[in-house]
Amino acid sequence: MSFIWPVMLVSLLLLPLFAWQYLRGQRRRRQIAASYGGFGLAQAAGGARLGARRHVPPALFLLGLGVLLVALARPQAVLSLPRIEGTVILAFDVSGSMAADDIKPTRMEAAKTAARAFVERQPRSVQVGVVAFSDGGLAVQPPTNDQAAIVAAINRLAPQRGTSLGQGMIVAIKAIQALSQPAERLYTNRTPTPTAVPPGTYTSATIVMLTDGENNQAPNPLEVARAAAEMGIRIYTIGVGSPAGTTLRANGFSVHTQLDAELLQQIAQRTEGAYYNAESQQELQSIYDNLDLQMVIRPEPVEITAALAAAGILALLLGAVCSMLWFGRVP
Repeated sequence: MSFIWPVMLVSLLLLPLFAWQYLRGQRRRRQIAASYGGFGLAQAAGGARLGARRHVPPALFLLGLGVLLVALARPQAVLSLPRIEGTVILAFDVSGSMAADDIKPTRMEAAKTAARAFVERQPRSVQVGVVAFSDGGLAVQPPTNDQAAIVAAINRLAPQRGTSLGQGMIVAIKAIQALSQPAERLYTNRTPTPTAVPPGTYTSATIVMLTDGENNQAPNPLEVARAAAEMGIRIYTIGVGSPAGTTLRANGFSVHTQLDAELLQQIAQRTEGAYYNAESQQELQSIYDNLDLQMVIRPEPVEITAALAAAGILALLLGAVCSMLWFGRVP
């Protein structure tokens, strides 16, 4: 047990003073009893002698007072509490094909709407980061439990150029590593892979990729997925769009874009995640509800002041009841 205000424990020095005062009063009572015979002995309301029972109410009063004095120091106990925790990186595909409108109003806007709703339902024990990737990757928001900052980062996303799923996963992995390693070491190196760590290091971390899956840039996303799996990171892939696809018109060009579901399935399988296909904004919402965040049991200090205060008051009340029943009064 630990205490937030340990200096208040000094007040416990009052207890020996109260005990000494009580014992002093008992000696005086015995002296009076010796002077006046049996008329000085304590008796119950019905006239029966109490004997040792007369010490019970004062003992309860002293116990209750001691517990209340300990409560003043605001004690904490370490309890093992179950809770959902971990790190979730929302990796958004911001390639030009995400402007397609086969999901209304567009693939990008539908993904952003569902992501905002997901963020708002998370407990503060879950940290959420945002990564945007097209032909490169960028950590838009480092993992945090500040929901306003996360939503603001999601709102800033807009379709851009080509698609590199591998770059998106690399930046997402580095965002996870930044929580436990110096950021300058992670983001200034020019190697195409994240910093090596022991296998299974990040088992509480999850990457959620929202993409149409049309990879057209290096590196190979399956190789990056293998590296993520070795670290213990699960990747959930959400295919945004329809297998039939749609034709996107921009800047005078017409480009046919369609969902590459097979690639996204392979990425999810390699990391023990799951693949979901979202052909509407409603489906996207239900997918977020089914994400498997980790439930852990972790020792945490919990303040137990209220419990001790209740126990102290209960002891005082019990002492008062005993005194009323046996003496007909509260001392």
